[in-house]
Amino acid sequence: MANQFQLFKRRRFRAMFFTQFLGAFNDNIFKQALILLLTYTAASQLGVEVSILNNLAAMLFILPYFLFSALAGQIADKFEKSKLTRFTKLLELSIMGIAAVGFIFEWYALLFVALFLMGTQSTFFGPIKYAYLPQAMQEDELVGANGLFQMGTSLAILLGMIMAGLLTQIPQPLYWISLTVLVVAILGYFSARSIPIMPAMQPDLKINWNIFTTSVSTVRYLYSLRFLFFVILGNSWFWFYGATFLTQTPEFSKVLLHGDESVVIFLLTLFSVGVSIGSLLCKRLTKNQVSLHLLPYGIAGLSIFAIDLYFSLSGLSIDMNTEALIGVGGLFDIPGSWRVFVDLFFLGFSGGLYIVPLYASMQAYAPKSHRARIVGANNIFNAIFMVGSAIFSIVVLNSLGMSLPQLFLVTGLLNIAFGIFLYAKLNKHIKHTSIQTHDDQLNRHD
Repeated sequence: MANQFQLFKRRRFRAMFFTQFLGAFNDNIFKQALILLLTYTAASQLGVEVSILNNLAAMLFILPYFLFSALAGQIADKFEKSKLTRFTKLLELSIMGIAAVGFIFEWYALLFVALFLMGTQSTFFGPIKYAYLPQAMQEDELVGANGLFQMGTSLAILLGMIMAGLLTQIPQPLYWISLTVLVVAILGYFSARSIPIMPAMQPDLKINWNIFTTSVSTVRYLYSLRFLFFVILGNSWFWFYGATFLTQTPEFSKVLLHGDESVVIFLLTLFSVGVSIGSLLCKRLTKNQVSLHLLPYGIAGLSIFAIDLYFSLSGLSIDMNTEALIGVGGLFDIPGSWRVFVDLFFLGFSGGLYIVPLYASMQAYAPKSHRARIVGANNIFNAIFMVGSAIFSIVVLNSLGMSLPQLFLVTGLLNIAFGIFLYAKLNKHIKHTSIQTHDDQLNRHD
């Protein structure tokens, strides 16, 4: 299609796009509102360190990806996807009802339960939506559809965090947060009702309900498909890389830029808009083909702008002696700040060029009968790499005593080594195997 935005005229794309957009939007309203509540209210009431509560929240949300991703992949392969999607959205509505009670009565234990359940709901929805795309899209629509999905996810995360921040600033915030997450969940359910029927890819599949043996067998199966294994390693590295940078954004804003909360949102916006534009351009730059030709440019950009961010931050001159934090407007007056903004934007832009070809390749190359399980395996590795990012940052910043700019420098240098390794492995496969031959080879494992 000449213009990927024309996909919004197609119900098969539009319905799933807005369903996943509203889901990601609601996830981030809830998570950010909970983090703000824990930071500014719960920690003092409970007498617990803020970092302990926030890390507990992060762990509870990501734990279901370890536990249930493989099971979720089996279910998405066995059953028809539109009904599954509607069921997951009804689950979301129920969970947001639990969250609303937790917010209104400030029952933190119940909010933690809701957070774990929301992570579980997201775990089961992930394989459905990513296995849906290659089934619903024409071959020449897949890259454009993935670009739009990546753009939508980035914007949904950003807008959800902004919405949570705004809701906490108005009178009776907990009531407004509760109402908002319920309304968004209802909208998501009605969007899901428009998703067309997508036949099950393996309806005779016998589900293994043992989440541990299922996870092990899914990872083993993925490892036997070497090309897909390295594609998913590449996907997961993006989550490691992104988490390393975005997790540090609040501290980066306050400690290095002496900025207030508006600066945090501004920096997140720069990164998110960069990801969105890079993702959208993938369709035009690859001429609608599932291709890894953009991967080296994405890898190079992720390293170049991370390394330059180290130098641009090191060259800033900010008066840290003043008590008042700087707003976005004041930040523009600081010499050298524009270079920081450019680095963050192009880090996101490079990330878009990097991740969209990998997601499209994962969907196009995966055996049809196992496509959702491949996405489930991808989610397991994503979770592992995100936890690895947190451990890596703690080691670099606390154990080794490095600064935030040095963390960004080290991450950029590591990306060079990983990027060369990844592209060498993937390019070796591309040179020796056509897509059709590879698909036939994969199907022998069925």
